[in-house]
Amino acid sequence: MDASWTMPVSFEPVGESAADMLVASCMAAAAQGDLSAYFDLGVAYSTGSHGAAIDLIEAHKWFNLAAVHGYDDASQCRADVAEEMTAREIAEAQRRAREWLAAGSRRAA
Repeated sequence: MDASWTMPVSFEPVGESAADMLVASCMAAAAQGDLSAYFDLGVAYSTGSHGAAIDLIEAHKWFNLAAVHGYDDASQCRADVAEEMTAREIAEAQRRAREWLAAGSRRAA
């Protein structure tokens, strides 16, 4: 897992905002297993930054994936987000994280 991904600074294609492209870039990096992208997506979804709507289920999912793969601050961020969620929402976030992991293992095979 490569943790060297950095957010693009000045790239803005026609028809899409830089914020939309930032989330798309993070998604692409996450699909490659980039831990920083997992964490950055958790931050984006938990705060509504970088063009992402606030979505605590998605935030928990991304923080969970980052934590499982050893990103130091992710487990605390996941716990902070979980305080604002119902048990059903946490279960859904965990289901989505398992789906992401399963899809990644299928891509690698």
